[in-house]
Amino acid sequence: MTQQDHPSFSELVRVSARIGCLSFGGPVGQIALMHREIVEQRGWISEEQYLHALNFCHLLPGPEAQQLAIWIGWKLHGVKGGFAAGLLFVIPGALVILALSILYGLAAQLGWVMALFLGIKAAVLGIVVQALLRIAGRALTTRFKRVVALAAFVALAVFALPFPLVVLAAGLAGALAWKLRPAWLGLGAVSPEKAHGPRPWGASLAAIAIGGVAWGLPLALVYATLGPHHVLWQVGLFFSKLAVVTFGGAYAVLAYMGQQAVQGFGWLSAGEMADGLGLAETTPGPLIMVTQFVGYLAALRAPAPFTPIVAGLLGAALTTWVTFTPCFLWIFALAPWIERLEHAQRLRAALATITAAIVGVIANLSLWFALHVLFAQVRTVAIGPAQVMVPVAQSLDLKALGLAMLAALLLFRARWSVIRTLGATSLLGLALVALPG
Repeated sequence: MTQQDHPSFSELVRVSARIGCLSFGGPVGQIALMHREIVEQRGWISEEQYLHALNFCHLLPGPEAQQLAIWIGWKLHGVKGGFAAGLLFVIPGALVILALSILYGLAAQLGWVMALFLGIKAAVLGIVVQALLRIAGRALTTRFKRVVALAAFVALAVFALPFPLVVLAAGLAGALAWKLRPAWLGLGAVSPEKAHGPRPWGASLAAIAIGGVAWGLPLALVYATLGPHHVLWQVGLFFSKLAVVTFGGAYAVLAYMGQQAVQGFGWLSAGEMADGLGLAETTPGPLIMVTQFVGYLAALRAPAPFTPIVAGLLGAALTTWVTFTPCFLWIFALAPWIERLEHAQRLRAALATITAAIVGVIANLSLWFALHVLFAQVRTVAIGPAQVMVPVAQSLDLKALGLAMLAALLLFRARWSVIRTLGATSLLGLALVALPG
């Protein structure tokens, strides 16, 4: 395939809007869609450039598919193109999730809505397990990485260590392993580094300064007008921290966010968190858009001095802003360095080990979802420094168990798509809840 003429800005906008409206299926599906539209069908980006950029985006915190979309726009039309491609990748899904969040906040306690989401939650459990197996197969290529994944799981599930600490420890372990036992990492050799022009410090520092101000301005406004104890400040600060520490893709973000939002802040229940993930799985745009759902419900339930709907809208808008603004900052600041970063071996080692740890993080998320979806009651048992979640056996929900088993069969054996599986289990959930018992 030969590369076609450089696209006009209007062509980039049109194709980016198409991608934003069709980007279902989570990060894997979205990356594949962009590859088909940009590389295969139009040849605007070469295969090598696309793969280099994808590897680069895996090094960054936050949603890699969103960052890849921004990079494509930046590569084709500079900062203007990056904004166009990045915003159009997010806006369709953001609008849909906002509408669904409003409906959920109004109708979540209705019987038929609860029945519908019983099936959705069961399917989400299968989807998370599917993501765990997919990422594990790609990331755990050596015994050392498997040990790191197990250690991360135990650190989170048994000792409740902070997620950022687990990520930092994994990165340091990877850098140390590269120095002492590089074979443990199983990293392939990189091509010899090419000669580069002057280092792009000016463009990077300007992007950091402007992006940092844009990122922090809404937070400063909330702090000045509502104070540090208001839910909007807590929401904005939490999701800003999340944007910095969550390496490893959308499911790593969800693992940390879900447990903090439910257990740490009490903004919503575990079942509601699973509902939000189910909504995000069935709408276009990044899976991390579920953060908007969380921000909406958190502000809706502590609205003063606003009305509940206004507070919810502010919470959704602030969450979306602080979640996605850093994506633009990372790309505009670091994209000019992409070829240089590919040769940073110690950085590659640290990130490879962090990715291995993310497998343990997602395993912890899978366990957490399973316990809260399948059992009505879960208690925490302390054994010395360990804190283990134990379900109350008598609270097992047989309908949820049956739906989860069906979802697993559809996903793993019948190889149904995520959306098709969600549709089947949600409709069956309606039927099952209508039955007595």
